[in-house]
Amino acid sequence: MPLNPSEKIWHNGKLINWDDAKIHIMSHVVNYGSSVFEGIRCYMQPQGPAIFRAAEHIQRLLDSAKIYRIEVSLTKQDIINGMVQVVGHNGIFPCYIRPLIFRGYGEVGVNPKGSPTEVYIANYAWGKYLGHGDPHEGVDVCISSWNRLAPNTMPAMAKAGANYMNSQLIKMEAIANGYVEGIGLDVNGYVSEGSGENLFLVKNGTLITAPLGGSVLPGITRDSVLKLAKEQGIPIAEQMIPREMLYIADEVFFTGTAAEITPIRSVDRIQVGKGSAGPITRQLQKDFYDIVNGKVEDRFNWFTAVPVKQPVGV
Repeated sequence: MPLNPSEKIWHNGKLINWDDAKIHIMSHVVNYGSSVFEGIRCYMQPQGPAIFRAAEHIQRLLDSAKIYRIEVSLTKQDIINGMVQVVGHNGIFPCYIRPLIFRGYGEVGVNPKGSPTEVYIANYAWGKYLGHGDPHEGVDVCISSWNRLAPNTMPAMAKAGANYMNSQLIKMEAIANGYVEGIGLDVNGYVSEGSGENLFLVKNGTLITAPLGGSVLPGITRDSVLKLAKEQGIPIAEQMIPREMLYIADEVFFTGTAAEITPIRSVDRIQVGKGSAGPITRQLQKDFYDIVNGKVEDRFNWFTAVPVKQPVGV
């Protein structure tokens, strides 16, 4: 989808113009993919804009940097404050927020020593990622011929730019074959996740998802759904999922910051359940969307408010 520029981007503690956020072609990140990032939603609630699970997202960002030995002098709170600052300044709500940490210009070669660490935060308007707007409408997906990363090749728990070359292959193959999204299997042939989403299924009333050991990113929305399911008394199992289990599941859905909670209506042209969101998916969707849209109390303290300057005369 097209990217709509906003006015400012946050860079190493300062706001700069969108068009000034540039890097050199010989930066380490361009040549070797040495970046980690996050995707975060800011929702417009009745009391004003609020960032969803900011602390958890930025902790995962810093964890990703640590895994890849990228030194970051900024604290978690510095980066959270940066998000609040840039979102508040640009005045775009709701929006998608993209914090980036990468190795900049300084060294040539695989060894990144001497390359400075750059931290940027951008935000921009972004709507629904999968489907056409109806939260109960399912999407058609396929099992990809591309596996997810093996655990001893690249760390799947890090949300790193280089990891998403694998995601691009899964996504492009799915679209080329007429699907909305693809599902990657892990190195042992078990269900892992989509190109940019975690995956859940429901079988006989139990909510099932792959464990983190299955080359799965520790998704923030994944964690949110697990918390909601536990609160609602829905049985949960984190276990290895054979491919064919998707075909006979009662319900299947994706979770993710972009995807939120998106039902899957078919896998490899085999209809899932009745072909739309099932009762447990709908139950979790309702609770999730009630919280993020501010219709009910933020009982998990998931939101960071963004102060908005009132127009003159108001």
